[in-house]
Amino acid sequence: MENKEERIELFNEGERDMMRIEMETERLTLREFTIEDVPAVQRYASDPLVVRYMIWGPNRLEETEQFVAQAIAMQGQNPRRDYEVAVVLKSSGELIGGCGLHCSDPAQGEIGYCFHPDYWRQGYGAEAALALLDLGFGRLGLHRISATCRPDNEGSAGVMKKVGMTYEGRLRGHMYHKGAWHDSDQYSILEDEYRARTSVV
Repeated sequence: MENKEERIELFNEGERDMMRIEMETERLTLREFTIEDVPAVQRYASDPLVVRYMIWGPNRLEETEQFVAQAIAMQGQNPRRDYEVAVVLKSSGELIGGCGLHCSDPAQGEIGYCFHPDYWRQGYGAEAALALLDLGFGRLGLHRISATCRPDNEGSAGVMKKVGMTYEGRLRGHMYHKGAWHDSDQYSILEDEYRARTSVV
């Protein structure tokens, strides 16, 4: 991935190793959440338009505070298998969204992302997703990374296709939200596919 730097640092804290992450792409910094990020997260997490395909939200302030606290707690996992990080514009320092990589086992992970609507359709989702794939297939040594979205969520599906994921099929009645079960479309990419793609790029 062009113009990208990735820094993963190990800190010894007693018997625990904490893996803290900061990744840079051409336009973005992906970094660990801090408690000071709550107001910026609440600006998009409380927006009905943003969360219409999610199984959470619109968030009350206390729900966003809980989310950020959980993201911070993930930073102390040992071994660490969950990465929820803030997405920040390098040009302004503004937090515009969040993304995550969650590893179900040492070989597989799932990514997700959420952005303030002012920053939709500008390629930020794909840029952040590629950074997560690089983390997963690089430092974490994963074999497979997947993602899901509602069948009518064309924007999210577009991100998955743009980063090289393959459509695998529809998971019927996969997610329960607001009193109803919803289908999900599943996409994935394997390590060798990602390596082949990035070697060309």
